[in-house]
Amino acid sequence: MQPHTRYAHSGGVNIAYQVLGEGPRDIVFVPGWISNIEVYWEEPALARFFTRLASFSRLILFDKRGTGLSDRVADMPGLEVRMDDVRAVMGAVGSDQATLFGTSEGGPMCALFSATYPACTSALIMHGSYPRRTRRPDYPWGPTDDESRAWIDRVQREWGGPVGLDERAPSMAGDEQFRQWWARLLRMSASPAAVTALNMMNAEIDIRHILSTIRVPTLILHCLHDRAINFGASRYMADRIPRAKLVELPGLDHCCWLSDADTVLGEIEEFLTGVRHSLEPDRVLATVLFTDIVGATERAAALGDRRWHDLLDSHHNFVRRELARFHGREINTAGDGFFAAFDGPARAIRCACAISEGVQPLGLNVRAGLHTGECEVMGSEIGGIVVHTGARIAALAGPGEVLVSSTVKDLVAGSGLRFSDYGIKSLKGVPGEWHLYSVGQ
Repeated sequence: MQPHTRYAHSGGVNIAYQVLGEGPRDIVFVPGWISNIEVYWEEPALARFFTRLASFSRLILFDKRGTGLSDRVADMPGLEVRMDDVRAVMGAVGSDQATLFGTSEGGPMCALFSATYPACTSALIMHGSYPRRTRRPDYPWGPTDDESRAWIDRVQREWGGPVGLDERAPSMAGDEQFRQWWARLLRMSASPAAVTALNMMNAEIDIRHILSTIRVPTLILHCLHDRAINFGASRYMADRIPRAKLVELPGLDHCCWLSDADTVLGEIEEFLTGVRHSLEPDRVLATVLFTDIVGATERAAALGDRRWHDLLDSHHNFVRRELARFHGREINTAGDGFFAAFDGPARAIRCACAISEGVQPLGLNVRAGLHTGECEVMGSEIGGIVVHTGARIAALAGPGEVLVSSTVKDLVAGSGLRFSDYGIKSLKGVPGEWHLYSVGQ
């Protein structure tokens, strides 16, 4: 559940923050670049990341001044003012001591905070971070000044779209829904002028000289193939912060909550608590059924909107009656298709056949596909590769046809159901080859 947004007062500026969890230790999550603590929760992967962090802590989120839901300011603040804002948020929630967890641009401020206020810092965690943003002769792991200026110009020019996504979340760069969310996050976090000022200030950060003064337990995480920040930046810090632990991650994503999220969370939990829990999602064995009306677009065009919607209502009512008769559970209805789950494959097959036969008097033909496996429970819905597989099987079925995987066929041996070999098929987006069968009507 998304926590409520509150405000802390820091030097005449209101800083937006949220608190999640009731664990024995406080973690202050310091965002990199920009943030919006309410738009954050619109992305499931990020919501899962925060929820897992809050399972062993009291998690404190906030938007830096000038960004997100915090007050806009005329000039972007330096690290000293940012530290004051963190202290103000900690004071507002009654936190005397916390772990500072900084990602990317949030890391340098966390490092400086831990050196400046060690009594208020129980530990320091940095992910995909750096001590200096731009390259120098004795520090070759950042962009050149020209490259930095080109990036700042590009961000200002392309702001409003998913700028920076390819470097920061390459594993999601091809996902259109994620691209739209990313662009919305950027727009809701800062204006083009504000992000330009922020980028210019970040380009000047250099905390190399204070690394050796950090005395709190320190964990540094970084993807070896990070496209936004070179891994060498974290190795540089780990070599200079006393007793720092450096963890090399295998992925490409700069965002800590994407492809390497489970590893990142496990490392953080073990670092702070001494133990690492593998939190498996709730799972259940189920048979999934997908149905779809064949030729729906053409039929709708022929009938017109009103008559088509009346026919669709009759179809939906009939399908729901059959689901109830065979103890199926409707999971979702998208357009003219149904997604349902059953606790027994034989009932699921019989329900699919009854639907296929029963809608024919309405002048409709449906295709159906079934697969059985362990599904991930997500509230009232289910997900996972089993669901994707069932949908792909249904897509291969012809009018009036019910297709099942070999898993389903094998589980209903002795039920009296008859099958015809449909051959070995590839399912789009699903690994391997699949032996499918058509159910005899």
